[in-house]
Amino acid sequence: MGATTPTAPLPPRIEIPPGVGLALVDGEGIALSAREHALLSALVVRRGRVIPREELYSAVWRGALRRGDRLVDVYVRKLRVKLAAARPGCEFIHTHTGLGYRFEPTRSPAFHKTETA
Repeated sequence: MGATTPTAPLPPRIEIPPGVGLALVDGEGIALSAREHALLSALVVRRGRVIPREELYSAVWRGALRRGDRLVDVYVRKLRVKLAAARPGCEFIHTHTGLGYRFEPTRSPAFHKTETA
């Protein structure tokens, strides 16, 4: 009888062609609005780093974040929905409460495949 050896789940690969209005997740196109595209681009170029909401707002909306403005949070939620639909079991944007957001694609261990030897 063969043993089951789990394979390490690989994070999804994401590409964001400039000015096209889409992102490619493992080669599959996802339609994005101009703001979603700009926000995802801002997150991806700062991959692995926690980015304050104020910095994201400034990068995407070109202004200062007003107190109580939840625009960044709304667009992060929209991106999460689209990315999750493209790759169920993957998490792309992580929340750091009180600090900001971090882009780090991860695949849930429950969704990775196993090989039978």
